[in-house]
Amino acid sequence: MPAQDLKVSNPFLIGLFGGLGVLTALLLGGAVATLANVITYIFAAMFLALGLDPLVSTLEKLNFPRPLAVLTVVVGLLGLLGVLIWTLVPSLITQSTRFLETAPALLQDITQLPFVIRLDDQLGGAISSALLNAGAFLADSANWPTMVGGVVQVGINLFNGVFGFIIVVVLTVFFLASLDGLKASLSKLVPKSKRARYNQISDQVANSVGRYVIGQVSVAGLNGFLGFVVMTMLGLQFALVLAFVVFVLAIIPLVGSVTGAALVVIVALAVDPTAAIVLAVYYLIYLQLEAYLISPRVMKVAVSVPAPIVVIAALSGGALLGVLGALVAIPLAASIIFIVREIFVPRQNKR
Repeated sequence: MPAQDLKVSNPFLIGLFGGLGVLTALLLGGAVATLANVITYIFAAMFLALGLDPLVSTLEKLNFPRPLAVLTVVVGLLGLLGVLIWTLVPSLITQSTRFLETAPALLQDITQLPFVIRLDDQLGGAISSALLNAGAFLADSANWPTMVGGVVQVGINLFNGVFGFIIVVVLTVFFLASLDGLKASLSKLVPKSKRARYNQISDQVANSVGRYVIGQVSVAGLNGFLGFVVMTMLGLQFALVLAFVVFVLAIIPLVGSVTGAALVVIVALAVDPTAAIVLAVYYLIYLQLEAYLISPRVMKVAVSVPAPIVVIAALSGGALLGVLGALVAIPLAASIIFIVREIFVPRQNKR
């Protein structure tokens, strides 16, 4: 009888525990979804802390105490950001408004380009119809707030953005100040016999991420600045707006610079075909220099990532977390490759 009861109760218990497991997974998934913004803030702050740590370490080598080094780096960074906002944002807003006002005319000019006309004929007028509809939508300034969810939503997004920025800055300061302590605490979870090797690998991974962040932002800044200089020399309208877009896109490795260059050339093509040709030649030369000369010298990433993995990681990270995800994905992929090369490959070779 007990055996029979056991046979009957086993399926019930299996179903019960299985249901509890599914319910627990759903609750955890809901918690993660609810805390998505908080997790993003933590992730961004840790990434920025790793990126700024090389600067803090440099000041420490100059006999700065770590708290003072952290304070110096953070204050200097916020000061630089404040100067950029004070000097660039008014012009950026003005040029952005003018760009939206002239966007319908630019779209109309694009529809008159010979290759667009040929492509439009092959697609049955789909391109011209889409561009004209977009131009009509942008022509009415009342529609502009709807592009970001309405006037109320703009205010909410602005408040959330400022709040998120403050949270990320505060977390970054805390992570920077306690980074060594965090590393030491995590190392205690590793067996003592393997602790030295763990510390070596974790330091190399952290340094790689830090150098990557600084290098990628530097390369993107150089791309945006040189692009602004060339566009200004050519007298291209909205040079500041386009340079800012190029800078943001260039933060995304490999695909960002190409996308930004293509966007600039397309806009220039609608305004001044001659300037578009000059910009196309400039970006063709610059992208080669960036890929083979500038990036290798500036980045100095410890682990090289194959191009297909760069594209896949950037697209996957961008789909998950936008620009931040695309930026984080590459050093994360490099770190995984480094760990596999230093730990799993030697272990497999010993078998």
